[in-house]
Amino acid sequence: MRSETRRQGEPAARAAAGALPSVWRMLGKQKYLQMMIVPWIVWVIVFHYIPMYGVVIAFQEYQPLKGITGSPWVGFDQFRAFFQNPEFWNLMRNTLGISLWKLIWGFPMPILFALLLNELTGNRFKRFVQTVSYLPHFISWVVMAGIVYGLLSLDVGVINRLLLAVGLLDEPIMFLGDSRFYWPILIISDIWKELGWGAIIYLAAIAGVDPALYEAAEIDGANRLRKMVHITLPSIAPTIVILLIFQISGILNSSFDQLYLLQNPMVLDVGEVIDTYVYKTGLTQGRFSYSTAVGLFKSLIGFVLIVLVNRIAKKINGSGIW
Repeated sequence: MRSETRRQGEPAARAAAGALPSVWRMLGKQKYLQMMIVPWIVWVIVFHYIPMYGVVIAFQEYQPLKGITGSPWVGFDQFRAFFQNPEFWNLMRNTLGISLWKLIWGFPMPILFALLLNELTGNRFKRFVQTVSYLPHFISWVVMAGIVYGLLSLDVGVINRLLLAVGLLDEPIMFLGDSRFYWPILIISDIWKELGWGAIIYLAAIAGVDPALYEAAEIDGANRLRKMVHITLPSIAPTIVILLIFQISGILNSSFDQLYLLQNPMVLDVGEVIDTYVYKTGLTQGRFSYSTAVGLFKSLIGFVLIVLVNRIAKKINGSGIW
């Protein structure tokens, strides 16, 4: 029995042994291509893995003069302090609420934009639309926040002037100082900035769809809408699922730059999220251990979310990131 099992395992062992040299030969042929990824690997190690050692201060009462090795351990006291903080539920509500609404409205928009852009036949107009939609991505949030303030200004804002001119308002509105408008402003400005850039991957996926499928659909009498729904969308579904998993895994990672720059004391009740709270308590108040614990808690929730969404995606259509 043992000899038979050994004989059955020998082909697999030989195949595995033969696969390793083939991998090295492939890497040797692609050595210059592989070298291009070395700077990125170094960057990830230096800025993402080495700093992970500092996470231990979440379990300490960190004192800069004593350092990590000399600071006293307090266990989970920092986490308990955060959970007992009166601001805890408000922070969670704002962080999850803003991120969820951005996901609901912001995730489908690049898909829809890519589908519509793919239907354009004029190459010049198509390139023009692509260029105009991509440009906001390359503008920093500092500049974008200035544009938003300019558009929504109480005195000289274009939006207020337009609404007053058409008779929809009797007096100008302080949009950025009103909690009712703060979340919609965040969502609309985020979509405006990332719409074109987010569509790039979907356009690349659409370009890989077999043209024969469209030709067969035309023979069957399908119009553009039917081809879009029954061919294009199912063909790019794996790409959509993977990007959805990534976006849900980072649902707690609200855009810090956007939120911090558009924040003001009048909207803190709906605008303070975990990221801005960590910045204020950690860097401006010097509570390093407490802010690290808050950030670690957020990362743990993100890890749980990515595992759950990946499992759900695999059960639904069999595709995931692992």
